Amino acid sequence: MTTTPAEPDTSAVEPSFRLGYVPGATPAKWARVWRERLPAERLELVQVEADDVARALADGAVDAALGRLPVDKDVLHAIALYEEVPVVVASRDHAIAALEEHETVALADLADEVVQHPLDDVLWDEASRPGHAPFERAVSTRDAVAVVAAGVGVLVVPKSLARLHSRKDVVHRELADGPTAPVGLVWSRESDHPLVEEMVGIVRGRTANSSRGRREADPVEERSSAKKKSPGGSSDAAASGRGGGAASRASGKRGSGAGARSGARSAAAKRAAQGKRARRQGR
Repeated sequence: MTTTPAEPDTSAVEPSFRLGYVPGATPAKWARVWRERLPAERLELVQVEADDVARALADGAVDAALGRLPVDKDVLHAIALYEEVPVVVASRDHAIAALEEHETVALADLADEVVQHPLDDVLWDEASRPGHAPFERAVSTRDAVAVVAAGVGVLVVPKSLARLHSRKDVVHRELADGPTAPVGLVWSRESDHPLVEEMVGIVRGRTANSSRGRREADPVEERSSAKKKSPGGSSDAAASGRGGGAASRASGKRGSGAGARSGARSAAAKRAAQGKRARRQGR
């Protein structure tokens, strides 16, 4: 009887890299590439609230994160990946629900609406939020969706968050002229984790054999170093070629001058011989 060996339990193995992601972000695509490309390096996905990304990176809870942009660039590196469109979430009894799914809402349409502004809002600050302020701010986007479902105002969020917190009693329609929500890969400027560049290469779509991410020499330095190559190198060979060409030209000029002088002497000797023969015949 043949027994199949059980696969090793890796749950207790310390991860090689921790990738954080904010609610709504979808790291599955990049995680799949990581596992195909680096099967020996265990990747752990860690959900982090949008406001906690900088702290999680500083504390070492995650090594990099898919987070909301912008970030403090004095503290974090950031690579923009994509931008999400904003949508308006409303109850099924609201007039917005009468719009077809492909139809959009204009920002001006929200001027007379109560627009929910949860504490974890990623699109608006208090000054830029459209419409009327709610009587009380919801603690989270999930809570704000529940308030909207009860028929109190509307909510504007990135489309991924509307999908994440979708319910049967609410709908969402695209906000045509609202702010987009950029998402990017962020990591600490103080990080020296050896696998950060691997993740950067993956999210940028580099191939497994790409040399990008490694330190590349400056083209000016490459040109300067080429000029300083040891004898036998390309620069010295070029110099030798230039010197040889000059020598050849000089040699050619000397040869041409000597040939001209030799021809002049031969012509003079020939005329002298003809003169002597003429004088003898005259005598």
